[in-house]
Amino acid sequence: MRIRIATPDDAQAIAAIYAPVVRDTAISFEFDPPSDAEMRSRIASTLERFPWLVSEDDAGRVSGYAYASKHRERAAYQWSVDVTAYVRADCRGQGIGARLYRALFDELVELGYFQAFAGITLPNAASVALHESMGFHAFGVYRNAGYKLGQWHDVGWWQRALREPGEPTPPRAFGI
Repeated sequence: MRIRIATPDDAQAIAAIYAPVVRDTAISFEFDPPSDAEMRSRIASTLERFPWLVSEDDAGRVSGYAYASKHRERAAYQWSVDVTAYVRADCRGQGIGARLYRALFDELVELGYFQAFAGITLPNAASVALHESMGFHAFGVYRNAGYKLGQWHDVGWWQRALREPGEPTPPRAFGI
């Protein structure tokens, strides 16, 4: 497996990984899977400021992805990010998500970030296990935060320190 920076050319493969999650589960609160063009735009926009990584299997096919995004709007939150990872259905359980997250966290530390947050639609035992294995700790639940597939869903929140708090300088943009 190889991990590299995503490019807009990965949009079709990333959209294919994400589409069944959107369409068939409440894991994502989107109702309609983004098109390849929309995914291309999301990747390009994210890469202006934050890392977006993909893993490739031995055949060179995208097997998973992970990226960071802004945590909140207010200036004092600038050293915190939200993170997410998705793995192709036929590749789950092979440690790909963990490897992507380790690489993503390394990039985030280099850029100057201190805290990572992850929102997980509950229940989702696999995602909770991944995040907790990566050092995330649960700290709260938004009850009945989203309505999808005919029912209300809670979203649990997990936090992980990327490094010890210290005197910050503004984080650098990833910008490739």
